[in-house]
Amino acid sequence: MNRTQLFWEEFCQANNLQGIKYTDAFQFGVEADWLADLVCQGKKTATTSGHIFYELENEELPQVGQYSIVLNSQNQPVAIIEVQSVEVLPMNEVTEDFALAEGEGDYQYWWDAHVHFFTPLLQQYDLQFSPNLLVVCERFKKVFP
Repeated sequence: MNRTQLFWEEFCQANNLQGIKYTDAFQFGVEADWLADLVCQGKKTATTSGHIFYELENEELPQVGQYSIVLNSQNQPVAIIEVQSVEVLPMNEVTEDFALAEGEGDYQYWWDAHVHFFTPLLQQYDLQFSPNLLVVCERFKKVFP
């Protein structure tokens, strides 16, 4: 059994949960260790992703109540999060409050980081970044450890 599965089972046992599964095990963004550490510290309680990528990759949007395992850059599990809310809106309508909940810096930092992150991903599909790009704004809470 791999470390991620053991981590999940430890969480389930600690919380007396049975018959539930985690949705995904993933690294956040391009600075996985820093972002995972922010989650572990409780400073990062939100994330933004491009809506178009769910469509292009034929993936379902996150759902309230889903659990995910946050991995560090070495693909080791460091935290389990539970989705609290999901909202789809144009990037230029994301509130400062939401941007700050990502825990990485001020609103301008959030904006610049997401433009920098989304632009090359969109280009892979011959798409251009636009300020009204639809984004998925997800709030979560760290539930383990």
